[in-house]
Amino acid sequence: MKVLVIGGGAREHALCRSLSLDPDVSALHCAPGNAGIAELAELHTVDASDGDAVAVLARQLGAGLVVVGPEAPLVEGVADAVREAGIPCFGPSREAARLEGSKAFAKDVMAAAGVPTARSYVCTTAAEIDAALDAFGPPYVVKDDGLAAGKGVVVTGDLDLAREHALACGRVVIEDYLDGPEVSLFAVTDGETVVPLQPAQDFKRALDGDQGPNTGGMGAYSPLPWADPKLVDEVLATVLQPTVDELRRRGTPFSGLLYAGLAITSRGVRVIEFNARFGDPETQVVLARLKTPLAGLLLASAEGTLADAEPLRWSEDAAVTVVVASHNYPGTPRTGDRIEGLDEVTAEDAPHAYVLHAGTRLAEGAVVSAGGRVLSVTATGADLGEARERAYAAVGRLRLDGSQHRTDIAARAAGQV
Repeated sequence: MKVLVIGGGAREHALCRSLSLDPDVSALHCAPGNAGIAELAELHTVDASDGDAVAVLARQLGAGLVVVGPEAPLVEGVADAVREAGIPCFGPSREAARLEGSKAFAKDVMAAAGVPTARSYVCTTAAEIDAALDAFGPPYVVKDDGLAAGKGVVVTGDLDLAREHALACGRVVIEDYLDGPEVSLFAVTDGETVVPLQPAQDFKRALDGDQGPNTGGMGAYSPLPWADPKLVDEVLATVLQPTVDELRRRGTPFSGLLYAGLAITSRGVRVIEFNARFGDPETQVVLARLKTPLAGLLLASAEGTLADAEPLRWSEDAAVTVVVASHNYPGTPRTGDRIEGLDEVTAEDAPHAYVLHAGTRLAEGAVVSAGGRVLSVTATGADLGEARERAYAAVGRLRLDGSQHRTDIAARAAGQV
């Protein structure tokens, strides 16, 4: 089977890495890809949000499966265009992807499905914003209704900052603060059957100790030794399956990757948000532990045959990912800096540790930074402690001027705090 992956970040590099190890994949393509993906797949230039262009490319390549990685193309309807061309596609339709594209729509679906989540108000005027902030009180949780690349959420005790962010968003969701640790749980679905993956935890804040501004994610780990063993079954029954059932009832079935961002609160599990695609950096650790070949799983989702799929197989190993970001991230990042030490990681740390590229490109034969989050260093080990040590050893071999990374990824879960 020939597979085309759409996107060019570390999530897509992780997907390509897993697909490249799948014996059922005869040829692997990626558009637009990055410098690291180029070592695994043939790269192509395409506007990832242009559904017709993606469909034409997939047809030219003879792709038997298209995997859409990022959220923006899904919200733009790229998966619809590919399916209309008669090519199996992993990723929800434009209508179903509104689950991520609109926080207000997601809240409406959750209310109809009886899914536990935070109380919220959808606001479009200054008066509505002030009333909602006053009703909930601090800490204030303010979410841009639309896509914001993982950075549209402000959680703060500062009323002026919360109000400023809300006014800048236009249409905004203001909700009750959810206490407790957060968990990311992915599920592959074909619109009826839901197959949950293993849970992970990511780190949104830029600095150690969960300080600093919100980011797209600075690291992740899996499994979660502190989580209730029944957590996945509970979330499948109370969150994932009801949501998929409700979308099918509405005539907009969700086929692809349903990502539930959860808070394990003092009152039980609550949904923070839904995403319509694999999350970054959680994908890196989840796929590092998945032993079941990936292509067949994604194709079963695309073709509606998940009910016939074999149970997923998982490694007992733990996995940790540490994100290396560029200077000034998550502000306006500096780009064009040369990245050195990649070969040293390959030579010294493989196969237990490896580098997944996010914002990189080739310039005059060298790999240089091309975005905010530049690299995801992923490692596995017998437990989180070993995986963490291997990940940070590999990070230590990399050289990128002005780069930054957190030093406490998975430290508490590994018992190293």
